[in-house]
Amino acid sequence: MFAALPVVAFPTIDPVAFAVGPVVVRWYALAYLAGFVLGWRYCLGLARLDPDRRPKPEEFDDFLTWAVIGTILGGRLGYVLFYNLPYYLENPLDALQVWHGGMSFHGGMVGVLMAIGLFCWRRGISPFVFGDIIAACTPIGLFFGRIANFINGELYGRAAPDFAYAMVFPRDPLQVPRHPSQLYEAALEGAVLFVLLAIAIRSPALRHRPGTVGGLFLIGYGLSRIIVEFFREPDPQLGFLFAGATMGQLLSLPMVAVGLWLVLRGRRHAIPA
Repeated sequence: MFAALPVVAFPTIDPVAFAVGPVVVRWYALAYLAGFVLGWRYCLGLARLDPDRRPKPEEFDDFLTWAVIGTILGGRLGYVLFYNLPYYLENPLDALQVWHGGMSFHGGMVGVLMAIGLFCWRRGISPFVFGDIIAACTPIGLFFGRIANFINGELYGRAAPDFAYAMVFPRDPLQVPRHPSQLYEAALEGAVLFVLLAIAIRSPALRHRPGTVGGLFLIGYGLSRIIVEFFREPDPQLGFLFAGATMGQLLSLPMVAVGLWLVLRGRRHAIPA
C-alpha cells in the first residue's frame, strides 16, 4: 500500500562531511560546532545592548567552555537516564561512547542550567539576566542539530501514507513514507523560536525583567516539542507512555510550567530603567 504512493525522495547526503586521513568529521559534529560558535558570537552582541550592566561580553567568552561541557555531559546523561536506562545498566561502558549517538535536549538543558548557576555564583552575576541571553541564542544550536538529524535520517516522523511531502528514510526498517519531523523541529524550535526571542530580548521592557526571555524560551520550546511529537515516531525502546504521550512530551510539560513561573517572576523583579 505505502510503496505504491508517490513520496518525496529523501536527499541522500553522506553523514560524513569530510575525512582527513583517519579523522572523520560528521555533519552532526559540525552542527554542534556551528551552534556553539554562532551562539557565542550572538551572545556577545546581546551583551552589548546594555553596556553599563553585567554580564559583559568577555564573561560569555569565559562561559563558552562551561556551556560545551554542560551540554555534552547533560545531554548524554539525560539520554541514558530518560531514554535507555535498562540497556546502559547492563552495558555501563557504552554510556561513554557518545560517538555512537544518543543525546537528550532536556538533559543538555539541565546541564547548561547547572553550568549557568555555578558560573554566575562564582562571578557574582544574576543567573536570570545571564540565562536570558543564553536562552536567546539556544535556538541557533537547535536549528543546526535538527538539520543534522535529518541528514543522518534519524529521529524521523510517524507513518504518513496520505501526506504529500512524506519521505522514506533509509534507516527505517519498515521503509514506509513518514513525516520529515526533523524539519518541523528545525522550523519551530529553531527558526521561529529564534525570531520570537530576538524580538523579545531587544525590547527593553522585556529584557529588563530578569528571567522573562528565559521563560519565553522554555514555553516556546516546550510547546513546539509537544506539537512536533504528534508527528515524530516515538523512540522504539519506549513507545507511547502515560495517556499515549511520548517521553519528549512528558519532559516538556515541566518546561512550560517553569517558563510561566519565570515570566510571572520577571514582572515582579523588573530592573529600573
